[in-house]
Amino acid sequence: MRVLVVEDEVLLAEAIAEGLRQQAIAVDLCFDGGIAQEMVAVNRYDVVILDRDLPTVHGDDVCREIVSAGGATRVIMLTAARQVVERVHGLSIGADDYLTKPFAWEELLARVQALGRRARPALPPVLRSGGIELDIPKHQVRRDGQLVPLARKEFAVLQVLMQAEGAVVSAEELLEQAWDEHVDPFTNAVRVTMMTLRKKLGTPAVIHTLPGVGYRLGE
Repeated sequence: MRVLVVEDEVLLAEAIAEGLRQQAIAVDLCFDGGIAQEMVAVNRYDVVILDRDLPTVHGDDVCREIVSAGGATRVIMLTAARQVVERVHGLSIGADDYLTKPFAWEELLARVQALGRRARPALPPVLRSGGIELDIPKHQVRRDGQLVPLARKEFAVLQVLMQAEGAVVSAEELLEQAWDEHVDPFTNAVRVTMMTLRKKLGTPAVIHTLPGVGYRLGE
């Protein structure tokens, strides 16, 4: 999943981003409504966490633009206003969910994960391929019943490969889905992560490289 956090309270935005990254979610940060419009125009996000009271462009207008684009991006709006009329207004302009500040982190995470499932075709909580089992809620991976400790990026990359169900996934697609906007498009991060992931998963190898094309998970 890839998430954009749009919040002008910098410390809150950074705390949300760090919490999501702990769940192997790729996160971009933005503190301004105008910049948010630019970012959603050039990047594909599964979920946008959107504060209403933003500088430059109000959160309501950012929400309207996301909805009018007609994509699969889901929007959860944040606001300090607790009145019912405020929540109704946010939903009426196209937001998928609404959360008032202050909020419990566990609730925000649960809502983001729920919206992420709606942004993509429904997935089972546990993905299986050959002897590999990836448990999304528990954030655990096993091979032939043995627990395989993975770093966050390794888990995210493996999840993308398993979701592809044997199809080839390019390095560019992996960068888009498992990293954030700050990654260098010419980085060797995918190759390095793939190397450590293969080593941890053991033999026989289940991740195959198609030179110049990408990576595929399979026997």
